[in-house]
Amino acid sequence: MDKAVSRKMVSDAREKRVTYTTPDERASQGRVIRDSVPRSSQAGWVAPADRRDIIEILNESNEGRIAHLIPIRFGRMAASPFAFYRGAAAIMAADLAVTPTSGIRVQACGDAHLMNFGGFATPERNVIFDINDLDETLPAPFEWDLKRLAASVAIAGHHLELPASDTARIAVDLVREYRERMHDYASMRTLDVWYDRIDLQKYQDRTGDPEIVEIARKRIAQRIEVERRKTVPDHLYPKLVSDEGERPRIKDEPPLIVHPNEDLAPGIGSNYAEAIESYRQSLAEHVRVLFDRFHFVDLAMKVVGVGSVGTMCSVGLLMASDNDPLFLQVKEARASVLEPYAGKSLHANHGERVIAGQRLMQAASDVFLGWTRGKNGRDFYVRQLRDMKLSVVIESLDSGMLRQYARMCAHALARAHARSGDAAMMAGYMGSGQSFDDAIGEFAMEYRSQNQLDYRAFIQAVREGRIEAVREE
Repeated sequence: MDKAVSRKMVSDAREKRVTYTTPDERASQGRVIRDSVPRSSQAGWVAPADRRDIIEILNESNEGRIAHLIPIRFGRMAASPFAFYRGAAAIMAADLAVTPTSGIRVQACGDAHLMNFGGFATPERNVIFDINDLDETLPAPFEWDLKRLAASVAIAGHHLELPASDTARIAVDLVREYRERMHDYASMRTLDVWYDRIDLQKYQDRTGDPEIVEIARKRIAQRIEVERRKTVPDHLYPKLVSDEGERPRIKDEPPLIVHPNEDLAPGIGSNYAEAIESYRQSLAEHVRVLFDRFHFVDLAMKVVGVGSVGTMCSVGLLMASDNDPLFLQVKEARASVLEPYAGKSLHANHGERVIAGQRLMQAASDVFLGWTRGKNGRDFYVRQLRDMKLSVVIESLDSGMLRQYARMCAHALARAHARSGDAAMMAGYMGSGQSFDDAIGEFAMEYRSQNQLDYRAFIQAVREGRIEAVREE
């Protein structure tokens, strides 16, 4: 995004603050967009003749990653078409860029698949359900997130060996849930939208299958109770830390957990003092008071996820006193995969970009969210490690539970988009009928086929030695 475009966005935002339009007028504007971008145009997927080679895109996305970890990344992607999809956000970003868009922009997740949603604790210690991975967040068309989420449902259904007809209905139901929730948000007061959250301890879905909802509620309650018992001192600390020696030290488990050398982490000589102080300055003043009670003890690189493998992700151990630890996850923040198609970030630091996106999209965020830049020039964002995090095990879902979980994700995505975008305009564009639902559902099923073809091409490239993939035991 060039400076002229950036200035226009700022100017447009100022104009919106002084030019009042009613929700009905904005909904009408959304309906007008259908004349140039019909909802039916969102349907289906046909790969363009000049579509880029997927291996070329994946290799390009590896630039700047730690070389010896790239085969682990590809090994995790090789596990299944669903795992491949999780690591192939850059491929889909390029594909979404050639699809019709309404032009209605939101703060997009950028990688809205089923595994990037889950439960976590708020600063008030309530457990909410929300988007929990926003590494790729950037302003972009709202349909891009929705299409990626719907396609992930279609691919998950294939992974679970569900009938295609069942999977197609689940994908359409997900879109319907998103659309109906957006209509709800369009009619709500602005602050009510901002304060809305999905409280897992009070979870309900009035339009879902009552029997499935009740099963989901019981499973959620059980998981929350288990996670509440997993305190950091009693559970995470002995799992990650050895107390042998003069001071606690994070256990090495190569190649997944290792202490970096000075080549990888030039700040190691000063115990990362400059980066820690830069991170501290990114925190709110009252949080700095809390943070200052802890002192840095150790940091080790830790391989996480699928798409993040090869980036510099670490876990830091800080202590306030004996038996009073704080674990911080330090994740490298690179340019969003959406950037070539949606415009550059307005933030000078990609860690700040991620944090700003999280605060916009999440109903509540970790108190220790912050950002910094390392001596190696890489950008990072920081948050607590595993603060009562609940994630779904896809393999444990049947058709009914996949549908319910997809509805929860759709609800969370609609709430996140309504916070940063124009809910009335999005609702007006999508309408009150099934046209939009069917169109995105059709796209999801056809993109599932594309993902299957891409996965086969990826596996073929591994077999031919074009890329190296290492399977973990």
